[in-house]
Amino acid sequence: MPQRPQRQQRDLSKEVLKKVKKNTGKNVSSKEINKLASTVKPSTMKNEDQLMKLIDQVSSLVNIPVSDKTKNDIVKAVKASDLDGGHLEKLIGRMIGK
Repeated sequence: MPQRPQRQQRDLSKEVLKKVKKNTGKNVSSKEINKLASTVKPSTMKNEDQLMKLIDQVSSLVNIPVSDKTKNDIVKAVKASDLDGGHLEKLIGRMIGK
């Protein structure tokens, strides 16, 4: 997968932060988002246990509980859409948009 130019990565971080704040009312630092994003690998999106862990990490980061039903819905949506690590913004949007 090609690397994003540094400017696009910064723009993506800003967009993720805006989305988090808009949907949760919580301020999350770009450092926290980048730290979490750096742990996501393409294999994460294919492994249900790793996806559940990622969902829990995002939930904890924004201090919003996610029900088991919602977690299962997110896992199904991720698997159905073939999201990869490069699409963390979409994944976070799905998690906090519920």
